[in-house]
Amino acid sequence: MSRTRHIGKRMSQRGIRQVLVDLTLQFGEDVQDRCVLGREGLKNLLEVVRELEQTALRALDKGGVVVVQADGALVTAYNVDSYDRRRAGGR
Repeated sequence: MSRTRHIGKRMSQRGIRQVLVDLTLQFGEDVQDRCVLGREGLKNLLEVVRELEQTALRALDKGGVVVVQADGALVTAYNVDSYDRRRAGGR
């Protein structure tokens, strides 16, 4: 989305960096011609981020996770380090 000189000037005056504008546009609530990311929205976002962090740490403990798909269906899932093609009789 293009920016006007006006928003650039106001962001500078108010100490609002582009990353905050992007965050608001991505996670804020559309209210008429505005996008609002207030205290409650930020609290909810932080809760989601904490849950995502816990999930990522669980995946890291497993060394990563692989999900196999075929024809739009999920076929199987396994830990990254658990599959050894040589043991499975592959090449």
